[in-house]
Amino acid sequence: MEQVYLHFPILQVLIPLLLAPICVLVGRSTFSWLITFFGSVSSLVIAISLLHSVSDGSSISYHIGGWPPPIGIEYVVDSANAFLLVLVSGISTVVLLYARDQIKLEIDEENHTLFYTCYLLCLTGLLGVLITGDVFNVFVFLEISSLSTYVLVAQGAKRDKRALKAAFNYLIMGTVGATFFVIGVGFIYMATGTLNMFDIYERINDLESSRTVRASYAFIVIGMGLKLAMFPMHLWMPGAYTYAPTVVTTFLSATATKVSLYVLIRFTFSVFHFDFNFIEQVFKFLVMPLAIIAMFAMSFVAIFQKDIKRMLAYSSIAQIGYMLLGVSLLSSEGLTATFVNLFNHGITKATLFMSLGVLTLYSGKSFLSDVQGLGKKMPWISASFLIGGLSLVGIPGTAGFISKWLLVQATIEAGVPILALLIILSSLLAIVYIWKVIEHLYFMEPHSELASQKVSFRILIPLWILSISCLYWGFDTSLTVGTSDIAANNLFNNVIKLN
Repeated sequence: MEQVYLHFPILQVLIPLLLAPICVLVGRSTFSWLITFFGSVSSLVIAISLLHSVSDGSSISYHIGGWPPPIGIEYVVDSANAFLLVLVSGISTVVLLYARDQIKLEIDEENHTLFYTCYLLCLTGLLGVLITGDVFNVFVFLEISSLSTYVLVAQGAKRDKRALKAAFNYLIMGTVGATFFVIGVGFIYMATGTLNMFDIYERINDLESSRTVRASYAFIVIGMGLKLAMFPMHLWMPGAYTYAPTVVTTFLSATATKVSLYVLIRFTFSVFHFDFNFIEQVFKFLVMPLAIIAMFAMSFVAIFQKDIKRMLAYSSIAQIGYMLLGVSLLSSEGLTATFVNLFNHGITKATLFMSLGVLTLYSGKSFLSDVQGLGKKMPWISASFLIGGLSLVGIPGTAGFISKWLLVQATIEAGVPILALLIILSSLLAIVYIWKVIEHLYFMEPHSELASQKVSFRILIPLWILSISCLYWGFDTSLTVGTSDIAANNLFNNVIKLN
């Protein structure tokens, strides 16, 4: 057992990767779901174990094939990526409980096996991006997750053919982003002669004035900006989230953009030196202004949406603005706020999309008029959406409040209280569009017999796991804030302690 434990870093990625082709060979929906669920639970158990192992601020280094870096590929586990490994695998497991019944209505039966195969590949890619310590390996895993994601989004064509267009737009912009990123990686290799993250960090110290190094960072910022839907490179997200199956939207909204943002953070603090003058300029004059614009502009756009899925998609772009704002402070407190926001927004947005999916289970549409009056007909599900909405706004007692509070504190400690005011004002906009949904749920009469339909108790289990999480992490912050603080301090000070 001890030998297995030593190989947990590679098993984290290897288990879902090997199970993906088995789903194809099995060829039956029920067995494919069982295989996928087993792979996801296994990844979650491993992720929790890894997080526990590095809870003291230490790190685990795993050498693939026994080849030490920088010659071989290294997997590194620390508080930052272990925290997100738990988020990704945990959300994946809960979403799969929801998917068992939901995909029967949203995806053609003959495509169920394909869906679970692509789901496992997407999970593999996201976990691989988080755990690898090799910059080119990041690109490889990004493409594994992205290519499978395009297929998953296209599965929504059963209900709306516009899913095919959304998947194609996502493919084009995702490919452009990946191209920019890999060009940046190529420039890094040209300047340093290595692909290992921590080896690059040591060699790049004297290369701040190198145009090659500067160009590499510029390409990486643009590439990951496209992947994480940073304003104004967000145009793929509204369509992808709106027309993809609800299962896919729920999973991607809670994980994919968070992983892309992690890559930007990791490169900024563990590959380059965040105190390089050109990096400070990028965040001060580019990322921070765009983040602030996103916080307001995307919230305004969300207010005028009639399709709730599209509304929540624009909301996600605004929330990404908050996370980027935290990183832009280039402080330990800002990083802590960002990591907490990554986790809390993941569970919050998953709660919202999943509850919306159940509310529109039979109508198949997510317009405001389709959910009116359902607060009385489907009280438990509506209450779940309400909890997610309160967390998104940042009401005290929810996980979202902790995220906003820490970000406000970070801006004040950074000496820019005006940013704290902007965070509060933009949060008020979220009240407007969330209230529109609440108003239709609870203060309007249902107009369709579909409102009287009942859902199975089994589908309520994952929904309330997420809802309770939004409340629980609003009170107990020992894991979220404690782990994020350790992760931020290690990244900010570039502390690598191998155990």
